[in-house]
Amino acid sequence: MTNPLHLSRTRIMVVALMSFATFAALTFAAHAESGMVRNCTWCHGGSAQGYSPAPRLAGQRSSYIEQQLLSFANHGRDPPFSRQYMWSASANLNYRTAHDLAVYFSNLLPQPAADGNRALVARGKAIYQRGMPEQNVAACVACHGPAAEGVGAIPRLAGLDYTYLKRRLEQWADGYHGALVHPMPHITTQLSRDQIEELASYLSFVK
Repeated sequence: MTNPLHLSRTRIMVVALMSFATFAALTFAAHAESGMVRNCTWCHGGSAQGYSPAPRLAGQRSSYIEQQLLSFANHGRDPPFSRQYMWSASANLNYRTAHDLAVYFSNLLPQPAADGNRALVARGKAIYQRGMPEQNVAACVACHGPAAEGVGAIPRLAGLDYTYLKRRLEQWADGYHGALVHPMPHITTQLSRDQIEELASYLSFVK
């Protein structure tokens, strides 16, 4: 015989979960209409898939987004577009707002840019998966994950815009800074311009 008390607890649990899901959906929608989100989507796109030169935020690692926003606010990330746009855009951010924005954008469904050179994909994939041992360059997969999905504060690279990826890798090699320092400066200085193009092309197609 079924225990009535068990059924009652089950119903309460189901109702509670449904209520939480509804609350989460309403909260998510409210964030989408917030002024801070709209400020971001002016450059990063209404669905945060990115507009050149602004990268896609949708599906990016929450920890990474939060870290980068605070780095912009503290002027720790200093490439030209960061100085021109993001330093002022993040000037009034506090930790809570940076966290809320990061959570919101990380939960949006990402779409691959798929705008690289398909002829370079195989070579880019080889560099990503195996690295270049002869040049003491570790495989990208070791930090960014097998599907370039990122880990913790290490960013998702899968499907990012080819031009953005290429420019960011070149900036590391040129001495510009970011919130995460090691090992990117060493790695990028070991890559040729052709290899950077190959990596950026491959990653733009990864889903």
